[in-house]
Amino acid sequence: MTIQNSDTGDADVIKRRAADRSGMPGRRRGIQGWLDGIRSTRTGALTLKIVVGVIGTVMVVGGLIMVPFPGPGWLVVFAGLAVLATEFHWAHKVLEFGKRVLHAWTEWYKRQGWTVRIIVLAVTLAAAGVIVYLGLRTVGFDVIRFALSYVHT
Repeated sequence: MTIQNSDTGDADVIKRRAADRSGMPGRRRGIQGWLDGIRSTRTGALTLKIVVGVIGTVMVVGGLIMVPFPGPGWLVVFAGLAVLATEFHWAHKVLEFGKRVLHAWTEWYKRQGWTVRIIVLAVTLAAAGVIVYLGLRTVGFDVIRFALSYVHT
């Protein structure tokens, strides 16, 4: 047995040889390996669940608040579910369900003719317009009154 120049003497060599003889898979690398290292203790696993739960929940709630407004609301909801799915099985199931529904909607929409596509676009734009109008009204800005003030002058 040769001893490598190491602070731990031949312990590194012995551990490496034992790992090579073992039938167990090697430790994962990258983010998964890092997460596995955290999960290796009860405290680390609980802390990771809490941190992931808080971050994922904030993302999902924030995304749901953004959904009625133009922007990336649903994208943030799905990203939050993806974060939660790293630690919670139920979130993984919800995420998979959401992906299936989105895929089914997209496939249905692709099969439709131009008339249905234009109607869906018009309804989407009208809903977004009403939501933006009501959102601005809640902060005290009436877009219609503002526009009419320019028409009547």
